[in-house]
Amino acid sequence: MTTATPRTLAEELRTRSDRGLAGLLRARPDLLNPVPGDLTQLATRAGTRASVVRAVERLDAFALQTAEALAVAPDPCPYGTLAALMTGDAGDEAVAAALPGAVAALRAQALVWGPDDRLRLVRTARELLTPSPTRPSPTGLGPTVAEAASGMSPGRLQDILAAAGLPATHDPVSAVAALTALFSDRARTTALLDTAPAEAVAVLDKLLWGPPYGAVTDRPAPHLQWLLDRGLLLPAGARNVVLPREAALHLRAGRAHRVPEPAPPALAPATARDPQLVDNAAASQAFTALATVEELLKEWDLGGPPVLRAGGLSVRDLKRTATALDTTEQLAALWLELAYAAGLIASDGEADERYAATPAAEDWLQLPDHERWATLVAAWLPATRTPGVVGTADAKGRALAALGPHLDRSPAPEVRHRVLTLLATLPPGTSVPESALLSRLRWERPLRAAAPAPQPPAPAPAAQVPGQAPSPAAAPDGPTGDLRSRLAQETLLEAELLGVTGRGALAAHGRALIGADRAAETVPGAATTPLTPAEAATAATRAAALLTPLLPEPLDHVLLQADLTAVAPGPLHRPLAEALGVLADIESKGGATVYRFTPASVRRALDSGRSAAELQEFLTTHSRTPVPQPLAYLIDDVARKHGQLRIGAATAYVRCDDDALLSEILADRRAAALRLRRLAPTVLATQSSPEQLLDGLRAMGYAPAAESAAGDVLVARADSYRTPPRTAPTPVPDGPPPPDRTLLEAAVRAIRAGDLAATAERKPATAPTDAPAPGALPRTTSAETLATMQAAVLTSSPVWIGYVNADGAASQRVIAPVRVEGGYVTAYDHTSDEVRTYPLHRITGVSELADDTL
Repeated sequence: MTTATPRTLAEELRTRSDRGLAGLLRARPDLLNPVPGDLTQLATRAGTRASVVRAVERLDAFALQTAEALAVAPDPCPYGTLAALMTGDAGDEAVAAALPGAVAALRAQALVWGPDDRLRLVRTARELLTPSPTRPSPTGLGPTVAEAASGMSPGRLQDILAAAGLPATHDPVSAVAALTALFSDRARTTALLDTAPAEAVAVLDKLLWGPPYGAVTDRPAPHLQWLLDRGLLLPAGARNVVLPREAALHLRAGRAHRVPEPAPPALAPATARDPQLVDNAAASQAFTALATVEELLKEWDLGGPPVLRAGGLSVRDLKRTATALDTTEQLAALWLELAYAAGLIASDGEADERYAATPAAEDWLQLPDHERWATLVAAWLPATRTPGVVGTADAKGRALAALGPHLDRSPAPEVRHRVLTLLATLPPGTSVPESALLSRLRWERPLRAAAPAPQPPAPAPAAQVPGQAPSPAAAPDGPTGDLRSRLAQETLLEAELLGVTGRGALAAHGRALIGADRAAETVPGAATTPLTPAEAATAATRAAALLTPLLPEPLDHVLLQADLTAVAPGPLHRPLAEALGVLADIESKGGATVYRFTPASVRRALDSGRSAAELQEFLTTHSRTPVPQPLAYLIDDVARKHGQLRIGAATAYVRCDDDALLSEILADRRAAALRLRRLAPTVLATQSSPEQLLDGLRAMGYAPAAESAAGDVLVARADSYRTPPRTAPTPVPDGPPPPDRTLLEAAVRAIRAGDLAATAERKPATAPTDAPAPGALPRTTSAETLATMQAAVLTSSPVWIGYVNADGAASQRVIAPVRVEGGYVTAYDHTSDEVRTYPLHRITGVSELADDTL
C-alpha cells in the first residue's frame, strides 16, 4: 500500500501510470536487462552507480544544471528553493519557464522523485554531483559552512562568531548554525562585506565562480586574515582555504550557475538554397560514390593486398589504394570501411590471408544504381567503425590501420542519426555552419561531449596569495577530448560524399533515409532513437525511390575520335563499360570518361578471345561517330601479328609458320635472356616458363599468343578472385538497444504483476509461528498446499505461492487456480499474465490473499 507522499523511489514508481513506467524504461533501457521482478527491484536498479552515470551522461545542459543545483541544495528541496538557485535574486524568465520541463525530465528518468515541496535527487546522483575537494562541482561551489567547519575547534568557532559580530554560543553545533544563518541572510552578509578591505573583496571575486579553493601562507596578509577571522574563508587542509557555499551564493546573488542554458543554441545562421539544386548535387555525389566503390572492387578483382598480422591494411597498401582511386589516404580509408561495412570486401581467411571482394559484391554490381546506393547508406548509418581514426594512435601508441581492429566507436550511430535529424529540422535546401551543429550537440550531451580527467584538489591560480608557490596539480583547463564533435564532423563529411546531403543541406532522399517524417514518441531527456532494422530497410527503399529520377541514365554509346580516344559523355551500361575497359585504357575520369586505344589494350582484347572483326563490329555498334581510320588500322595491325607466334610448354616453345620471323628473333640481342634454341625450322624452345616467354617477346614488340596442348589459342580471360561467403561486421552497441513498443508493454505488465505478488496483503496465519517473515516464501505442508489449492479452485480465489523452478531459482507469485489434478495445478499467473501449469512438489507453500487485494 502506498501513502499520499511517497517515502521511497519505489513507492513513487507505484504511483506512476503504465505510460510513465514505459517512458522510464525507454529513456533508460539498461534497466530492462533483465526485466525487474517488481517495482522495488526497478527502483534499486535505477539507483545503481552504473545506471545513474549512464542516465546523467544523457542529460542535456539545462537538465544537468538543474540536477547540479539540486545536489547543492538542501535535501529534500522545495521547488521554490530550486527555482531561486536557478534564477537568482533578480529572476530570469527564460530559466523559470524552462525549469518545470527540466524537473519533469529528471523525474521521467527517475533521477528526481518526490512532490514539488520535497524534491529529492537519488542518492547516487547526489554523490556524483555534490562538490568535494577531490571532485569539484561544475557549479564552482564549495562545501557548506557545516561541512567546512566540521574539524574546527570550539574555541576557533567562537572567535569567528565574535569577529563577525555574532553572540557566543554554548556548543559547536549552534555556532555553525549561527554562522550559516549569517551567510544565508542577504542583508546581514551585505553589511558585513561593506566593512571588508578592498583586497579581501578582490580575493572573494577570484573564488566566486570556482574553483572555490585557494592557498595561504603561515602568516596570511591582513586582508586574508580579515576573511579568515570572519569565516568567509574556512580551512580546507594544511595551507588551503575554501569559500563556503552560503557565502558564495550570496556573492552570486543566489545563482548556482554563472551562465544558465535554458534553451539549446540556435541553428543559425541558415543559408537557403533551391531544394532542387541541393537534391541534384547530392545525387551527383551519390553516383560518384558508387563509381568509387565499383572502382575499388575492380582494383581488388583478382585479390587485394595482404592482411597485416595484427589485422588491417598496411600504410603502403593504403597509399596504393588511394592512388588507384585517385583520392587521399583518409578518403580511401572511408571507402574501404564503407565497402567492408556493406559486406563487399573481406579477408579470405587463407594461410596467406589477403583482402578480396566477397560473393555479395557480384550481386551488388548487378543491382540498379539506386539499389546499390541504398545498400551502402543502409550499412553506413548503423556502423560503429569510424574511418576518421585511421592513422591515429591507440592506447598503446600503435597506429590504427584501415580495416583493422579498434576502429569501433559505439556512439557513432547515435551521433550520425542526430546530426542528420538536426539537418532535417531545417527547411528543405537549408544549411547551417558546422559550428552551429556542434554547439547544439554539446548542449544536448555536455558530459559526453567533454570528459575531463579527474584531478586532485588544487588551489585556483587566480585566488593564490601573492608570493605563494602554486600547487603542483592544477584544475584542467578544458576537456581532454570531444568524441561526439569529432564524430559529428566526420558525419557531415561522409554524408556529403555519399550524397545524403548536398551543399551542406539534407537532400530529399536523405530525409527519407532517416525517417524524418516518422511520428516518433518523445520522452523528456531521452536520446534520439535511431530507426529499428525494419524501419531502416523501409526508409532506405523510400530514399532510393526518391533518388532514382535524379541519377543519370546509363548510355549505350561512346564518341570515337581520330586521336585513338573514345569519350563516354556519361555513365555507360555495365556490359559496355566492362568491354570498353578491356579494349582501351581509361585516361581520365569526370563528367566524361576518356578511353585511349593502344596496341597493348587491343592485344588485351584479342587475348580475351575476340577477333578483329568482332572488335570492329563492337565499335561500330556503340559509337555515334564512324570508326576513325587510325583506330581501324591499329586493330588490323595488331590482329595481323597476334597469334602469329605460338607459345606452349616445353618448358616453353615458340612455333611459327614463318621461319624467317623465328630467325629474326634468334638474331635479336634482346632475346638472349630467353635462351632460345631452334628445334625445327618453325619451332624454338626455351627453359623459361610460357609466361616469361610471352612477356619477353611482347617487350620486344611481337604479339605472340599462348596455345593449349591441342594447339588451340588460349583465351587469357582472368578469373575473378572472391572470398568465401562473409557477413558484414556487426556494430558494437553503445549500451542496450532501445526497446520497442511490444517489449515495453510486456515489461510493464510483468513488473506490475511481480509487484502485485510482492506487495499483496496476506491473510494472517492461524498461528504466529506459521507466518512467513517479510519477503520470505510461504511454507506449508504438502497436504495443506493441496487442500488450499482445491479450495481456491472451488471459490475462484487468488492465492500467494512460493515456487522453485527446475534451475533452483525461487520466486513468489500470485495465481488464480483453475484445476488441480495429477500432481499439477493449472492457474492464471498474475505475475506473468498467462495461464501456466505448476508441479505441486515445486510449490514451497501457499497462503490466501486478503479479500480486497485484487
